[in-house]
Amino acid sequence: MAEPLLELRNLRKAYGALTVTDDVSLSVRPGELHAVIGPNGAGKTTLIHQISGMLSSDSGQILFDGENVTHLSMPQRVRRGLARSFQITSILPGFSALENVALAVQARHGSSFRLFGNAAQERALNEPAMQHLNTVGLGGRASIPAGLLSHGEKRQLELAIALATEPKLLLLDEPLAGTGHDESLRVVETLRRLKGRITIVLIEHDMDAVFSLADRVSVLVYGRVIATDTPENVRMNEDVRTAYLGEEETV
Repeated sequence: MAEPLLELRNLRKAYGALTVTDDVSLSVRPGELHAVIGPNGAGKTTLIHQISGMLSSDSGQILFDGENVTHLSMPQRVRRGLARSFQITSILPGFSALENVALAVQARHGSSFRLFGNAAQERALNEPAMQHLNTVGLGGRASIPAGLLSHGEKRQLELAIALATEPKLLLLDEPLAGTGHDESLRVVETLRRLKGRITIVLIEHDMDAVFSLADRVSVLVYGRVIATDTPENVRMNEDVRTAYLGEEETV
C-alpha cells in the first residue's frame, strides 16, 4: 500500500476550555477522495484550517508528502502542493474569469502580478488558465467579469484558481454550500472528473454527494474521529448512525 500523502497525528486545537479538534489522527492516500463529515460544530472547518496552515495547532503533527509541515505557513504549504479551495484566495470581481485564473498561474510560477505584458507572456498565462476553466466547466464564461458570475459559477472559478496552483492535494470546505440543484450537479461532476488525478479532502454536508464521490469517509463528532471507512461501511456503522447519519434524511 502506498505511503499516505497526508497524515495527521494527534492534532488538537482548543479555545480556552472548548476543545474543537481533539486528538485527530487520519491518513489520506495518494489519489484518494477522502471526505470528512459530521454535525455542525464537530470541528470540521477548524481541522481544514489546521491542515491548510490558516490556523496553528496546539499539539500534534501534520505530515505532507513525507515532510513535517506542522509549523510551515499557508503560502509555504501551497508551494509544496497543499492547496485550499473556496477560501484559497479572493476572486477579483472586476477581472474576467480568465484573468482571475491567469493571475493564479502567474503567481504559481513566481512572476510579478503585472498581468498584461507581451503577447507571448499572455499566451503563457492564458492557455493554462483556459485549460483550468474548461476542466471546471467554465470555458464558455472566460470573458465574463467574475463579479457577474452566479454563486455556483464563482465556486467553480475558485476551484479553477486552486487548480492553477498545481496542487498535489486539494482541500475543499463545503463546495456545494449555497448552490442550486443544477449548479451542485455541475460541481459534483467536476469533482468526479478530478477524482484520481488530484488527491482531495472534502468537507461537505450533502450526503448524496459525499457517498457518491468518496473513496473513504472519516466521521468527526465533538472534535474526535469516531470512524474512518468506506462509504458503505460508514453507512452501516451503528455509532456513526447514532451520532450523525441517523439524523440525515438521505441515509
